[in-house]
Amino acid sequence: MRNRFLALTSPLVVALSVSPMLAQRLPSDVHPEHYALHITPDLKAASFTGDETIDVTLDHPANAITLNAIELKITSVKAIAQRTGEAQAPTMGQTGTVAYDEGKQQATFTFANPLPAGKVTLSIAYTGILNDKLRGFYLSKTAKRNYAVTQFESTDARRAFPSFDEPAMKATFDLSLTIDRGDIVIANTNMLSDKPAANGMHTQTFATTPKMSTYLLAFQVGDWVCTSGKADGTPIRSCSTPDKIALTPFALHAAEHFLHYYNRYFGVKYAMPKLDMIGIPDFEAGAMENWGCITYRETALLVDDKAPLAAKKLVAVDVAHEMAHQWFGDLVTMQWWDNLWLNEGFATWMEYKAVDEWQPTWGLREDAAQDVNRTLNLDAAPQTRAIRSKADTPEEIEEQFDGIAYGKAGAVIGMVEHYVGDAAFQRGLHDYMQTHKFGNATAEDFWSSQTAASGKPVDKIMASFVEQPGEPLLRFTANGAGKYDVAQSRFYLSPPSNVDPQEWTVPVCVKGAACQVVSGAGSVTVPAKSSLANADEKGFYRSDYDAATLKKVMASATTFTAPERIGLVGDRYALMRSGQGTVGSYLDLVATLRADENPMVLEQSLEGLGSIRDRLASDAQRAQLLKWTRAQFGPVYTGLPSAKKGETPLAGERRADLFQVLGAAGDPAVVAEANAMMKRYFAGDHAADPALTAAALRIAASHGDAAFYDTVQRAAEASNDPVEKNRLLVSLAQFTDPALVQRTIDYATSGKVRNQDSWILLSVLLGRPDTRAVAWEYMKEHWDKVQAQLTVASGQRVVAATGNFCSTEDRADVQAFFAAHPVPATERSLRDALGNIDSCVKFRAQQQSGLQQWLTSTTISQ
Repeated sequence: MRNRFLALTSPLVVALSVSPMLAQRLPSDVHPEHYALHITPDLKAASFTGDETIDVTLDHPANAITLNAIELKITSVKAIAQRTGEAQAPTMGQTGTVAYDEGKQQATFTFANPLPAGKVTLSIAYTGILNDKLRGFYLSKTAKRNYAVTQFESTDARRAFPSFDEPAMKATFDLSLTIDRGDIVIANTNMLSDKPAANGMHTQTFATTPKMSTYLLAFQVGDWVCTSGKADGTPIRSCSTPDKIALTPFALHAAEHFLHYYNRYFGVKYAMPKLDMIGIPDFEAGAMENWGCITYRETALLVDDKAPLAAKKLVAVDVAHEMAHQWFGDLVTMQWWDNLWLNEGFATWMEYKAVDEWQPTWGLREDAAQDVNRTLNLDAAPQTRAIRSKADTPEEIEEQFDGIAYGKAGAVIGMVEHYVGDAAFQRGLHDYMQTHKFGNATAEDFWSSQTAASGKPVDKIMASFVEQPGEPLLRFTANGAGKYDVAQSRFYLSPPSNVDPQEWTVPVCVKGAACQVVSGAGSVTVPAKSSLANADEKGFYRSDYDAATLKKVMASATTFTAPERIGLVGDRYALMRSGQGTVGSYLDLVATLRADENPMVLEQSLEGLGSIRDRLASDAQRAQLLKWTRAQFGPVYTGLPSAKKGETPLAGERRADLFQVLGAAGDPAVVAEANAMMKRYFAGDHAADPALTAAALRIAASHGDAAFYDTVQRAAEASNDPVEKNRLLVSLAQFTDPALVQRTIDYATSGKVRNQDSWILLSVLLGRPDTRAVAWEYMKEHWDKVQAQLTVASGQRVVAATGNFCSTEDRADVQAFFAAHPVPATERSLRDALGNIDSCVKFRAQQQSGLQQWLTSTTISQ
């Protein structure tokens, strides 16, 4: 499952907490083998009926069988055991009774006579609801009709059918659905038959699936339309609601490329008979890797080929991520949710590799370096968790889907690949998949395959990064003998008072030299012409140097690759945040890189500048920083050549980035240009560069009045393009007039905005210093309306967004408010938000006077 909204709302990783609930695991002596599932949804009544049989094997005679079920009413259950003997004929069936344990999300079937060990078939009839929680089997709505769709990861198949809903309890599935005339079902496998049913309905039946986990089953009901293609003999479709079919081809072309690439790269052919991708109108996450039936938020699948590069990248990356899961996650599945990172970390690493292979001019290697730096900042919080962490209850399992499972795990996998080499890593993957296909695997299985394939200590490296929290800071000191002496410690952005010693087994790849493993303290060889201690920005660590070496590194920065420059900027910012560098030296580095030709290097430096401006600076200092920003970046922007046909995609991105930073700094000429562009845009002139148009919208909105707000809101409601609609909708949170801030909150909580999106508006408002206070006060006053729009996931994100405050008074207010108005499943999110406020308060106390000294000594001409 891909969720691209984590970084938007929370700069902190959720920490592991100890749940008072006991593990909710099923007994291990009942083994499901096959499900035959028939479901009849009623889209108007928001309900469904189900009939299923489950073939199981019992290790021992038993009077009771326990499985998972929640929000289901089981109306009957019968067990038929197979009689041992020549005929293998079934015995007479027994009717059972049902007892529910809602806390454990389980149902127990009890029978008067013991069921014998061996094969038993359970026949179950039940009813359920099509819920509005964006989980399980749920309703998705458009203005014209309802759809019935599924989202089962991680523990929500049990909301659609009684099941052994654990990843290691794999089985095969026969699926059929009886649906309304005119509707179709898109499911994991190809349709075998479509036959008339009672009351004008019809029944569609699908081919038996391979052995798979329950959370990967999928069935989407509606009037879907699709664009079709093929790769390596496998049919592929990109599907949507009928009004968006024109936006499906881009993702289809991407999927055709990736299927061929993955078949070749893994050396294991795609295992399903077809691949469908469906854009769902209401969808909580970015996408979900249901085997052969991938589902997406519409903005993650449906895109016009003329959309901004960022929008096309998002779709390409999400498609690559979910398709990687078809092998790594679906074909081979983690044994239990504490190894979720095996799925998500691998797919996160693979998405960059695959898209870069498809579109090498898009800058995916630089994107990957940016994400590594964000993840390092995430993992530098005192309350971070280890990659492999306790996950027994559904709540603990849901908390695994964070920046550690995705970003850190992906970065560590990328570090190992860089260390062992592409060929050895690829061999290890192939061996791992061949050994465990259609089954389950553990972290140890994965790194043992890599250790065997490479002959290098991958097991020690992976264990040190997977089993302990945090990240290393490596200090490199030139010893005069062509080597760096290396010392390591745990790195924190905001160091706690008590720090336990930690060490990692780290592959260190000095630029121009072979990778060398350091365990604890050690030394590494340095080539004569090199100084950078993290080649290609592949190592998951922060780097610092002795003073003379740092000077040499900074002087050589222009010779580094763009990912290496991104890493250097990220390291210097992080060290400044931790008190091991000065804010002035970081701002000097930003000035040095202001004309860097790579937009992602620019973006990395501007992230740090934005943090200083929004988190550190006082109001007076912020005004001076904006003036400095205009003086530094204005001449760079005005010196750019005009956009021309045939320029690289990144040239347009760089122009838009500079335009955006100047607009955010209040440059009068840029603000005027943005307003003029928006006037033309809303008059129907869409000829301008899409990336520049997107930046102009944000700038114009941040300076906009009520009339312009009306224009944007009307356009958002009228747009049928998911990318444009989302861009317009989110821009409503850029308006700063207090009355318009309140209006945005009212709109987000009115029911007119999908609850998959409403939290984004609230989180953006809480994230900006010029809207935060007004938004928070108004949200508190209207909390009943706010909370009514929240799902479990979006509630966590809104609570996390309060971590953008930066004073002890605001911290106390946030803590007191949520103590009086608790939001379900947000204990960890709240603790992290409060920790983020503490970190910001410490940042100000540590660096604000230094910022003032730098501003006083710096000449600002505009």
